[in-house]
Amino acid sequence: MTNQLPNVIQQGQSYMEAWPMEKQLYGLFPECRIIAATKFGFKVMPALAVLTVAVQYHFMGSSQLPQALTLGLFFLSLPIQGLIWLGFRSQKVLPPAIKVWYQDIYLKMQQQGCAVEQPKSQPRFHELACLLRTAYAELDKAFTKHLF
Repeated sequence: MTNQLPNVIQQGQSYMEAWPMEKQLYGLFPECRIIAATKFGFKVMPALAVLTVAVQYHFMGSSQLPQALTLGLFFLSLPIQGLIWLGFRSQKVLPPAIKVWYQDIYLKMQQQGCAVEQPKSQPRFHELACLLRTAYAELDKAFTKHLF
C-alpha cells in the first residue's frame, strides 16, 4: 500500500470514524485523545487561524503579513497532522501483546455469536478498531466491561 499523503489522510479519516470513543479505551490507547484533539482542531483552528492573521495584520501592518500567514497556516495544519498520525497508526501491525488481546476479543465475540469477519494473521490497528466497534455495538455492557 502506498503512503502518499492524500492516501494517509484518507486512512486517518477512516480510522477516526472506525475507532470507538469509549471511556475504557482512553487509558489504553492514545487514539482516543488524538481523535478528540483532531475533531476539536477541525472546529476551532480555522477560526483561530483567521483571527491570528487578522489581528497581526491589524496591529503590525503589512510588513508582518508573511509571518502572520505562516502562523495561520500552522494553525490550519494541526488537525491535518492528527489525521496523518492516525493514518500511519492505522496501518501499523499490532504489537504481540495487543495481538493476543485482539485474538481473545475475537474468540469471545465468536462464542457469543457475533458476526465477525475472519481474523487476519497480521492484524493492524484499523482491524482492531473495527473489532472493538463491533464489540461495543453488539455485546452487552457487562460483557464489554469484562473485556477491559
